[in-house]
Amino acid sequence: MGLWRWSWRRRGPSGFGSASTAEEVTAGVDASNLTVIVTGATNGIGKETARVLALRGATVIIPARSLESGLKVKESLAEQVPSSKLHVMELDLSSLSSVRDFAESFNSSHKHLNILINNAGIMACPFQLSEDGIELQFATNHVGHFLLTNLLLDKMKSTARETGVQGRIINVSSVSHKRSDGTCFELNKLNDKARYQRNTAYAHSKLANVLHANELSRRFQEEGCNLTANSLHPGVIFTSLYRYIPGNSNGAIVSVISPVTNLFLKGVPQGAATTCYLALNPNLKDVSGKYFADCKEATPTAVARDPELAKRLWSFSEELVGINADTRPK
Repeated sequence: MGLWRWSWRRRGPSGFGSASTAEEVTAGVDASNLTVIVTGATNGIGKETARVLALRGATVIIPARSLESGLKVKESLAEQVPSSKLHVMELDLSSLSSVRDFAESFNSSHKHLNILINNAGIMACPFQLSEDGIELQFATNHVGHFLLTNLLLDKMKSTARETGVQGRIINVSSVSHKRSDGTCFELNKLNDKARYQRNTAYAHSKLANVLHANELSRRFQEEGCNLTANSLHPGVIFTSLYRYIPGNSNGAIVSVISPVTNLFLKGVPQGAATTCYLALNPNLKDVSGKYFADCKEATPTAVARDPELAKRLWSFSEELVGINADTRPK
């Protein structure tokens, strides 16, 4: 499939658009002085993001649920980018203890962290609770990233002070956030199996990604620290994220509908473009609290722009990361 199928798509003020690839939007950028964490870098757009950032010279940390799977990804990327600087560390975002272990290990073993890309996620899985008693999509897509970000903030702030390079936090959200009305941020609602709808639950977690970035940005500006936070919609790309969609065993849905919808979907190289654009483009210095799609600023829902809701989500998230075995919901 060539890029000809995207040629009719209009490019934005950045000069890039939905047809642009991650390599294209980072061409000419030297990232050799940057250290980056990319969650969800073992497949899909996360893996492509890690590859392109490594191609531009960045030191890239690849969190993986197991060292074995992570090392296989590292080997694969190293074959494509022989000069790559890749490090694999264990992380299960659905487990708060795993997140804490990862952050402690990273903070003790790495001097700097310039960019944190919260990319990992699951979509539309059957109802289940995480080991911490939180609905699994919300636990993985938002709560794990919320705790991870908080535990790495001091490292990012000190890096920005010591190097003079502005740090960047990037939350990979989705246009699916538009399906959430923002009334979901209560544990009894999230964990109610009777009212659980897998696609709506995904939307709640993606709304949380936008609100989290917005509240981070507000706090950074209030504190005056040299960090930014933004969120994005990567586009519609059929990756392993769709494995829980009913009827999609062995890629059945993709094989049926792709001939019809092929002109409207992105490939993985295009899907990783907006993330890489936000990570490395020098023109985005001081740009914070924004939502992007197709490498340009876009407008999320009014709910996603609600500063009071963002504050309430922050407080709710703080309560959730304090959940332990004694207080876990039954």
